[in-house]
Amino acid sequence: MKKPLLPALLLIMLGIGAVWAVLFYRANLRGIAPAVFKASSDAAALVRQENSPLSYPAEFKLTVFMDGLPGCRVITFDAQDTMLVSIPSQGKVVALPDSDSDGRADKIIEVISGLNRPHGLAFAGNAGRRLYIAEQDKVSAYDYNPAQRQATNAAKIADLPGSGGHSSRTLLFMPPPDEDNLLISVGSSCNACLEKDWRRAKILVVNKNGGPLQTFASGLRNAVFMRAHPTTTDIWATEMGRDYLGDDLPPDEINIIKRSNDYGWPYCYGKNVLDKEYAAADNFSRNCADKIPSFIDIQAHSAPLGLDFFPASGWPAHYRNTMLVAYHGSWNRTIPTGYKIVLFRFNDQGELVNQHDFMSGWLTDDKKSAIGRPVDISIKPRGLIYISDDKAGVIYRLSLAAGNNQD
Repeated sequence: MKKPLLPALLLIMLGIGAVWAVLFYRANLRGIAPAVFKASSDAAALVRQENSPLSYPAEFKLTVFMDGLPGCRVITFDAQDTMLVSIPSQGKVVALPDSDSDGRADKIIEVISGLNRPHGLAFAGNAGRRLYIAEQDKVSAYDYNPAQRQATNAAKIADLPGSGGHSSRTLLFMPPPDEDNLLISVGSSCNACLEKDWRRAKILVVNKNGGPLQTFASGLRNAVFMRAHPTTTDIWATEMGRDYLGDDLPPDEINIIKRSNDYGWPYCYGKNVLDKEYAAADNFSRNCADKIPSFIDIQAHSAPLGLDFFPASGWPAHYRNTMLVAYHGSWNRTIPTGYKIVLFRFNDQGELVNQHDFMSGWLTDDKKSAIGRPVDISIKPRGLIYISDDKAGVIYRLSLAAGNNQD
């Protein structure tokens, strides 16, 4: 008489599991399609045909600098102004020379390959002979030949966590007088937890020649991209908040990073708001008064990545004190958000004045698919903006159209 109970119990457990899966999907994954499914259209072809859904200010012209780069992420430039791009999913870094200066890359040159999810790129000094590459598990310095566009003779600078979540490591050399110090952003291994590896959920710092790896700032769940402000030289970073607190919590953040500051994760988010769910689970009884609040809160699950400031010269006056931020786009929001680039405007005191969409249209009108996802932004001082798109495999080029005044 007892044997029939076992199949019945299994059916009940399967039923409970199925109900839980449906509820979890409805609460967290209904908007996942644009992030994970193949691009709904060929973004490069649409731009070339001049009928793309991408919108941007009328004073610009949009072209394709290079396509055929699936998974392209970080953009940097060598001393000869040749673009280098990391492609983590392919384990390589490529160069995209534009030898004839026609606004299109001539070819794709493999700078180095066989790496472990290379992401962050940085050159040391103005000579550009030393290229630093952040892989998932280490940072190495390479001899870089700008004529051959080749990186050789790797020298390991630092060991990094090699497993767990958030595998993108980003690099930034500090401005003078600290230009020998290399910042390394390392995300958390989890959604919300106390890390066992001290190097996680931080921005680290190390000398350009190697040596002890130290904490520069902590409490940063996933500060993937960093930039130095052109006037104040402060380090700014985008920050992704945790998941599973609903569509609108917690906010993603933009932070001004100072040495030794703790920005609150996993206990606090935004303007020093206590994460009640995690705090209760970990018996955290203190408030967030000793943490550093966000500088700017942005829509939860926007997934902010690349950011850059407009230079003081080479641009119309209305771009003074402005910054662009790429919103890679949500995966766990009921109604998808992000998939755009936002312009932030500040006053002379550095206070936020306003913000608005600068470039959008990667997310389709029905919000069920996307033609791409913007990642990194590089604003040049001659009226040029480059944008990487890892979903479409494209580097876009925005240029000020003829007739628009530049300072």
